[in-house]
Order: sequence, then C-alpha cells, then structure tokens
Amino acid sequence: MKKILKIFAVLLLIALIYLRIEIYPQLDLISGFSAKSVASGHFIDGRSLETIQQGDNDIDKIDWATNKIDEKQRFVTSSVYGLKTRKATYREGLGATLINDDYDVSKPYNVPKRNFIKNDLPFPYGEKEQKASLPNGLDTVFANIDYAKLNAAVENAFDKKGEKNKRTRSIIVIYKDKIIAEKYADGFNKNSKILGWSMTKSLTATYFGILQKQGKLDIMKPAPIGEWQNDERKKITINDLLHMNSGLEWEEDYGKISDVTKMLFIAEDMTQSQIDKPLVGKPNNSWNYSSGTTNLLSGILRKQFKTHQDYLDFWYSTLIDKIGMHSALTEVDMKGNFVGSSYGWATTRDWAKFGLLYLHKGNWNGEQLFDESWAKYVATPTNGSNGKYGAHFWLNAGGRFPNAPKDMFYASGYQGQMVAIFPSHDLVIVRMGLSEEFDFNGFLGGVVGSIKN
Repeated sequence: MKKILKIFAVLLLIALIYLRIEIYPQLDLISGFSAKSVASGHFIDGRSLETIQQGDNDIDKIDWATNKIDEKQRFVTSSVYGLKTRKATYREGLGATLINDDYDVSKPYNVPKRNFIKNDLPFPYGEKEQKASLPNGLDTVFANIDYAKLNAAVENAFDKKGEKNKRTRSIIVIYKDKIIAEKYADGFNKNSKILGWSMTKSLTATYFGILQKQGKLDIMKPAPIGEWQNDERKKITINDLLHMNSGLEWEEDYGKISDVTKMLFIAEDMTQSQIDKPLVGKPNNSWNYSSGTTNLLSGILRKQFKTHQDYLDFWYSTLIDKIGMHSALTEVDMKGNFVGSSYGWATTRDWAKFGLLYLHKGNWNGEQLFDESWAKYVATPTNGSNGKYGAHFWLNAGGRFPNAPKDMFYASGYQGQMVAIFPSHDLVIVRMGLSEEFDFNGFLGGVVGSIKN
C-alpha cells in the first residue's frame, strides 16, 4: 500500500510540475483570448454568451475559461478555474479591447467619425437589394453558369444537421457584380458581423496603396523606425514589410506562448512588438509570415497623421465607408492603434465589397481609390514564398489550390476566413467559418467549374 501511495505521490508531483511549467504560464493567454472573444462577439454582433462559448470559444484550452458579461459597464471578465482573470472592455466605435490592471477606463478617448453614405443603388454600390424578379431570387441568370453545379458546391460547403465538421457560417458568390449564390448557417444572416482575423491584414495594406496614390508615401523608402537607424535594419523598406520579407525575427505560433500570442493577448502597444526584433535574414530575401509586421505597419500609418483623430478617421473615410462597408469595424489596442493584423469585423456582404474593390483594380463605381498597378503589386509573388504570398495577400500562383485558377489571390484568416478574387473569371467568393480543415480546393473548384468562360 505504501508503495502505491509513493507512486501516486510521484505522479501527482510530476503532474503539478507539468501544470506549473507548461500550463500555468498559458492561462493569461487562455483567459485573455476568451475575454476578448466574448466581448467582441457579444457587443459587436449581439451573440449570446452561450452561442460564443459553444461556437467561437469551443477551442482546445480556451473552453477551460469561465466568462461573465457586465451589460451595464460593457465589459467581460474571464478566468481559468478562478486563476489569471482577464478583462476586455467595449467602446462604441472602437470595439473590444483586452486591458490590464493599469489601464484607466475613465480616460477620454477618440472615436472614428463615420460617414454612412446612403443612395438608391443596389448592392454592391448601395444597400438596396438586387432586384429579385426571378423565381430563384436572382435578378439575372447568366447563360454560362451551371446553377445546379454552383448550388451543389455551396450546399456541400455547409454541415448537415447534427454535424460539426465543415463549420461554414456563410458563403457569398458574386459574378460580374451580381450575387449568384448566398447561404448562411443557422443563427447567421446577411446582417451578422463576423471576425475576419488575418483578412484584416489585406485591409491594412490597402491604406498604403491609397496613400501612395495620394502622393503622400513612397513604399520603396526605408521604414520610418527610429530604433533601426543605427544598424542594418535601417535598410528595411515599407515594401519589405508589406511583403512580410523584412528578415526580422518573429514566431507566428498560436498553439503556445509565442511572439504573436504575447502581442495579441498581453501587449499594450501592438505596433511595438516587431520593432525590437533582430535581423535573422536579409531584407527582401527572407519571407516569414508575421502579424507583428502588420501591426508595425499600422503604427507607421499612424505616424503619417498629425493627430490620433486623423488616423482613426482616415481608416474609414478613404476605404471602409467609401465603398459602403458600413458594418465594418476594426478594433484597437490599449494605445488606440488599429489591430491591423487580426481584429477586423464586417458582414459577409461587406467583406465581399472589399474583394470587389480589388477585382476592379481599385475602382469603386467610377472613383479610383488606389492605382490599378496596386492590385497587380499585391498579387505578385514575393521572394522566397514559392508563389504563395504577395503584399499582404495570399496567392494561388504556386498552385496551392489545384482546382482554382492560378491568378486567384485572396485575403485569408484564422479558422478559414477567405475573400477570394478571380480576375480571369470576374468573380469574388467569400467563405466565413470556424475550421481550417475546410476543403477549399474542392469548394473553390466547384464554384469556378460552374462558370464557363
């Protein structure tokens, strides 16, 4: 009996050591992710706590957290078995922000000025529905589309009742500016705001195209980072940063304590997370995907304006509200910087508008927001990416999706968010969901294959 107790004691000790070394340090990230997720999903999209916990937060370890919503003060607290309590506060116009104990919630803050343009135009250039005069709910039937094949591809992208594998929340297919297919999972509809995660990176990069067209920025010049001016990092250009090809050290691993998780769930100023990293490669020859780079770009963008208010307003006035993405919201960190790497929200239709802007090479209903050459620039492979990556857009040039055209380029986000642009087919496809295992090749091939060029 004593021997058994000794063995049990040793095993218990080993378990406690493991928990202390491996698990306990992660609790900040677990409760931080949970608090931020609940606050955003509840206050931005109106989802219930139960819905968020069973949907958005049913991730390994994240589901350990216990969450409480304070409706009156508009914040969420989360902890893991009472340990490592974290708090996320919600502010109208800025979204939810994960805060620490030093953050002063009573401090005044700036809010972006929005311009909700109203007109009598149908989608995508206005908010009116496209005229549904046909039995299938469409206003146009294209002779070159196999609608049975198209609808089968869309239907197959969703789970059947009782299943939880594909986890698609919404799909929209737009051909020649017309919605030819649109479907939502139970609990979601055309007004549901969905987090794009890293699709926000593509949005962030677009502002550099806009500034370049306005003649206010040259992306080929060295990045304006004071900390880099006395070493080799001074050679890093904005162009290198846009291509994720700076040569800077960065670990993008969401399964552990890494550069990206410390930035998103611990840092007060996310624009600083990449700045102190050393060179481990050569600029323009060392492709390495980095959310820290995108938030550094958000910080560079902020430096282009005299005031914080101007920075906030520019984000919406020159792009988001300009193309009628009125549901869209990009959340900020504790220092008021847009979290351009990860925290952009919008309805599926509004994400599609962003794709259409690139399909039309920056032209939105007659107004050129960025030069046509910018659309080619973001879709041109960067050195070392094997045709997978351009300038803050992913590419199919390397044939990642064999059943899709190689000219396809796309914004991509965690858990399978995608805005895919097909210049050769005059087509935009959006898929929002909760699974990285989704068969994008089969789905994209099915939709594209239903259209005869």
